[in-house]
Amino acid sequence: MSASPETPLGPAATTSGQRRPLGLGQVSITGGFWAPRQARNGAEAIPSGQDQLEKAGNLHNLRLAAGIGEGEAIGPIFADSDVYKWLEAAAWEYGRNPDDELLKRIRDLTTVVAAAQRDDGYLDSVVQLRYGDEGRYQQLVWSHEHYCAGHLIQAAVAQVRCTGDRALLDVAIKLADHLLATFGDDKTVDVDGHPVIEMALVELYRETGTAAYLELAKWFVEARGHGIIERHGHSPAYFSDRVPVREATSVEGHSVRAVYLAAGAADVALETGDAELLDALKVQFDHMWSTKTYVTGGLGARWEGEAFGDEYELPPDRAYAETCAAIGGIQWAWRMLLATGSASYADAVERMLYNGFLSGVSLAGTEYFYVNPLQLRGAAYPDTGRSPAHGRRGWFDCACCPPNIMRTLASLDGYLATTTEDAVQIHQYATGVIKAGDVELRVETNYPWEGAVRITADAPVAVELRIPGWADGATLDGRPVAAGEYARAEGQEFDLRLPLDTRFVGADPRIDAVRGCIAMERGPLVYAVEQVDNAANVDDLYLLPEAPVSEATDLLDGVTVVKARGKAGNGHRDGWPFTARSGDSTGDEVDVVAVPYYAWANRDIGAMRVWLPRA
Repeated sequence: MSASPETPLGPAATTSGQRRPLGLGQVSITGGFWAPRQARNGAEAIPSGQDQLEKAGNLHNLRLAAGIGEGEAIGPIFADSDVYKWLEAAAWEYGRNPDDELLKRIRDLTTVVAAAQRDDGYLDSVVQLRYGDEGRYQQLVWSHEHYCAGHLIQAAVAQVRCTGDRALLDVAIKLADHLLATFGDDKTVDVDGHPVIEMALVELYRETGTAAYLELAKWFVEARGHGIIERHGHSPAYFSDRVPVREATSVEGHSVRAVYLAAGAADVALETGDAELLDALKVQFDHMWSTKTYVTGGLGARWEGEAFGDEYELPPDRAYAETCAAIGGIQWAWRMLLATGSASYADAVERMLYNGFLSGVSLAGTEYFYVNPLQLRGAAYPDTGRSPAHGRRGWFDCACCPPNIMRTLASLDGYLATTTEDAVQIHQYATGVIKAGDVELRVETNYPWEGAVRITADAPVAVELRIPGWADGATLDGRPVAAGEYARAEGQEFDLRLPLDTRFVGADPRIDAVRGCIAMERGPLVYAVEQVDNAANVDDLYLLPEAPVSEATDLLDGVTVVKARGKAGNGHRDGWPFTARSGDSTGDEVDVVAVPYYAWANRDIGAMRVWLPRA
């Protein structure tokens, strides 16, 4: 069933590929798990985010570039990008929940951004203030000028789709036209050290129909891997510039850079019908998912360079797993889903969304993690400002993650459902309303706490419902359906049942950091053991997967708590820790209480583990 022909109010409004996305206005989350999180994001996080940008100096820079006030640029070279991510978040939030005060904030800030733009379309307040016109693109590998431009363009597209205002879109078009005049084979041959411009230019093409923007996005993708960054004296692997995108078989280097580039390449493949490029991206995603992704969906094993590690290099305690990397992973997987229709990409979105992404924001919605390890020792020392041993924080000196979280939550409705000529596909389950053409579907569920998903339509319709890969034993209208695929049914009422028993999962033995360990999952959620819930020392706990498991609803934001059984360690021995001693090092049998990984560190900060050794 095809949706209405207008552009979807979502972040990837393609009309190509195997699936057509339904955006804000066509899909509305109205209750359940995600609605209160979106409400807190709109009522608390987005307004306070603008205040944080004011305190940090980001808005000061743009005002100075606009000729308002006096002073010097403050903050990192990419400071503008956080403003644009905030503007994008505010636009999606307005589209989700119109509010006059929010619209005024959007328009006032847009006026400043427009005034800061140079006559030829260039716009980067920090470069303008620190280096002047002669400093443009002189250090593009580190200057993030295209990165900032990309986030401005994404904000502009969100703004026109959700408010109808063209003011920021006019700025974006002028900036994109400047890039067209500046970069290309017969112009400046260079690439930004931090991708995102590729996704942005494709989305601008989708919004305006100007094919030149798509061609420039393709040029930026194809320019990678041909020695441009190496000629500047930098290691190409960190910048995803060692191998051409269509020849790469894996992701490498800085994790956020890598997945943003891959998402932009997927956009290019979608709009150009480039099957070879899409096939290369399939190989890269599959390799990342099977060898470089944490059980939480977290991406990036190394603090050094915020980077992917080698195959199966996934240490839980040293995991970087930046929140922005999970967001970029979601964006890439979503585009691959639109291109291919494969349920595996929707499974990936779900795992990253509920775990690697959601752990990055507090239950209150206004405190954040930059880094998301899978283990914190009780005696951990917060050696950097990003260390989770500090606890969640209201902002960071490098504040890419908070406004990225805001824009993802505000646009989440656009990641739930798609259409084809003859069916509606539901990829993620949330209480809400889906409008596809002339048909309206209502979804009622308490997922992920309960496995029942009930869907009613006001007219006969064909639906294709994703059965998660973990959901062996699922049924649709009473009949068994295969996990890891879409189950199709026709009618007006549908009853999907997903099993939510606690699962004990092990790791591939090549992931040597957790060899012999077990993690707990329930539905889409990965669980973590926190010291605050356990009398025994979490650093020394062992797990008994054969023992019975009980569940209870906790007062911590209504989460389902899992209570397993395990054994406490025998404690620490003084002296040299490496001995020939063998035998049982465990003590008494104890309860092991676990909460969803996303909910950890919302009370006391103490020891936490996702992986525990088998007793």
